[in-house]
Amino acid sequence: MADTDNTRFCPSVTRRTLMTGTLAATAAWPFHSDAAAAETEGLEMDLSSLDPALALWLEWKAACREVEALARKERKLEFKLVQDIGYPCAFLEIPNDMERLSVFSLEQIDELLGDNPATPDIRIMAEAELAAHQARWDAADKEIGWSAVKGQKVRAVEREEALADAMIGMPAMTIAGIAAKLDIVLREGETWEDSSDFPWPQIRSALNDIIRIERVVHPDTLMPGGDHEGPYPRQHGGGYSMRIDKPIHAGAGV
Repeated sequence: MADTDNTRFCPSVTRRTLMTGTLAATAAWPFHSDAAAAETEGLEMDLSSLDPALALWLEWKAACREVEALARKERKLEFKLVQDIGYPCAFLEIPNDMERLSVFSLEQIDELLGDNPATPDIRIMAEAELAAHQARWDAADKEIGWSAVKGQKVRAVEREEALADAMIGMPAMTIAGIAAKLDIVLREGETWEDSSDFPWPQIRSALNDIIRIERVVHPDTLMPGGDHEGPYPRQHGGGYSMRIDKPIHAGAGV
């Protein structure tokens, strides 16, 4: 389905299980240390000597950046599709009704026309128009690669979430490792819920205290969350964005 970004694949109540669950798979998760180090803003580190939780956090940060880059690309391509083709739709002119209605799915056609015996020709024309518009959308999509990028983003989000789950289930060995776990919880929570609601301000206050104290003792230590004193911007949840779905019908491309 065609939709605006802000697509995360977890419920709007957030991934609260991150703070309470332990996952057996964490010990088997690969770190890819060299790749993660290359993605940490020029920091040259031997991740094998770090807290494993901190090493995993570095991978998670790289995964977050990949998701954000793919989301921007997906939005750009979808915007081009909408400009060039428009969301697949058809128009209905119901007898004895002064309105000309836009429909975006076969379900909407059924809802508007029902079993009215006076509208079979209108139904046939609307379904044909919708199918033709869908075919143009699918052809343009195949040419510019919107669905392909969307699929890449889905896989990237799954990896980011798996890393977050693994991180929360892994014991931290350092203060920086504890900060890393709190940073993940805050990002996962604040981007879904109102960051002014409990427990997000309390968790962020605790993280800021940990960062401030540790930097006094070890000023050169990498401290997760140290670049983000305020809340992460909300990206999901009710009222954040409008979604317009591409209609699904027989023969439609995915």
